[in-house]
Amino acid sequence: MLKIKSASTAIPAQDIKRARQFYEQKLGLTVAEEQPDGGVVYRTGETGFLVFPSMGKASGDHTQMAFEVDDVTTAVGELKSKGVKPEEYDHPDFKSHDGIVDMPDGEKGAWFKDSEGNLIALTSRVPSATRAR
Repeated sequence: MLKIKSASTAIPAQDIKRARQFYEQKLGLTVAEEQPDGGVVYRTGETGFLVFPSMGKASGDHTQMAFEVDDVTTAVGELKSKGVKPEEYDHPDFKSHDGIVDMPDGEKGAWFKDSEGNLIALTSRVPSATRAR
């Protein structure tokens, strides 16, 4: 069995300067570490993630990273005020209202794309004892 100490994600950026502007100006993150290739590590709570220069283009078709926040509604409002547009969904069992999806278990979620087309989720967890039944 692997003895994993922690896990993180790596997010590709075709334009690392543009990506840094997005993460630092729109999300308010601070660089924790700069990589020799121009990539940067951001720390978020007890975790972090790498944004690295890449020739590849994000598909934007699936969630590549999720940020847990205290309140999705407040977080979406803050993102909108910085010009970040939440994704809207209209599926039979999965509809957003003003960019926010109410999950069957009582949790809320929202998705947005970064400057490079990577799909990022916002979630707020509900303690299991208070989840909708």
